[in-house]
Order: sequence, then C-alpha cells, then structure tokens
Amino acid sequence: MKRKVVTTADGSATIHLEEWNEQYHSKHGAIQEAEHVFLKHGLHQFEKNAKIAILEIGFGTGLNALLTIRETLRLGYTIRYTGIEAFPVAQEEITQLNYVQLLHKPELEAVFKQMHSIDWGVPENLIAQFSLEKVQINFQEITYQDKFDLVYFDAFGARVQPELWTEEIFQKMFYALKSKGILVTYAAKGSVRRAMQAVGFKVERLPGPPGKREMLRAVKP
Repeated sequence: MKRKVVTTADGSATIHLEEWNEQYHSKHGAIQEAEHVFLKHGLHQFEKNAKIAILEIGFGTGLNALLTIRETLRLGYTIRYTGIEAFPVAQEEITQLNYVQLLHKPELEAVFKQMHSIDWGVPENLIAQFSLEKVQINFQEITYQDKFDLVYFDAFGARVQPELWTEEIFQKMFYALKSKGILVTYAAKGSVRRAMQAVGFKVERLPGPPGKREMLRAVKP
C-alpha cells in the first residue's frame, strides 16, 4: 500500500495511506487530536504522581507515547506503557516526523529515536519513570487480563477496518483493564458505542478534537 508523510492542519506530520484515503492521525491536527483525546480525556483523569499502566492499540508513529512521556516529566507520573502494533512504521518514515520540534522539547529527541529503535517484546526504560514495551501482534491476539489502568484506542477507523471496532475487540479491552479502568478513543460512531456497552463498559460522549463533533470515553465498572 502506497504511503507518504503529509502535514496536518496544526503543522504536525502524519502518514497517509493513499489506497484507503486514511491517515494515522487527524488531518485537522495530529498533535491537537492526540492531546485532546488521549491526554485531556484519558491520562489527565489520573492524579499527579500516579502510577499508571497504559495499553495503546495502534502504536504507529509513537506520537501518543511521546506526548505521554512529556506529561510524565511534567506531572510526575510513573508509567508502564505497552504499545500494540501489527505493522510497524518504517524507520525512513520516522525520520520525517516533526513532533519533537513542534513540542519545543529538544531533550525528547533522543527518547523519540530510542522508542523506535528498541527491540520488540522487551520492556525498556526510556526515562526513569517511563518503561515501554512494543508488541507486534494483531489486535485479535490480545489476551491481557486486569493489567491496565488506561487504554488509548487509536486503531484505524471503522470505515477501513471495521473488524477492529467490534464486540470481540472491545471484550478484549474490557478484560485487559483493571476495575475502574478507562478507555478513550477518537471514534464516536453509534455502532462503536453500542459494541462497548454490550461488553459491559459505561460509555460517555465527549466533545471531540478539532474536526470532530464527539469522541468516546468508556469506563470498566
């Protein structure tokens, strides 16, 4: 599938898949979307200095992990981060991403390079309070049980990969989360909300990031 790095509305880069007419992030702003969906309505639901286990569905470019590291340094979190990715991004694409420059955090440059160079399946500390394990499997193969406090659900949209937005997948997310664990996603389709509710999640609609009216947050009772 033909891929190219493109610039989104807030100046941050993403990867465009031409055959699907789909991007890794919102065309209205990759960083804006990640900060709104995954930080504001996910990570920031936890108190400062909290210990948090995060599961990311769709590790992709590493943007969500990078922003989470920035917040770890700012708010004193201790984070164990697991990123699931079936098809890792190529190194030549990684070198074209401009996230560190736009965040004005040059000290994160080495961290961003390290997160994309560490071995898959081996947890490694990127900074003292943040460990990352990248896992290369299909989402259907996930079998975690009561392990995570927070899920960043950042799979490709249901328009192009409807199989990733089913009751089967959200049941796996429900099992993976601890009691009172949170799942956040940019999606807001009624079918997605109903699939979450069917497996036991309590789901709320929230204002979406730029370019989207709504997003979803789900909590495991």
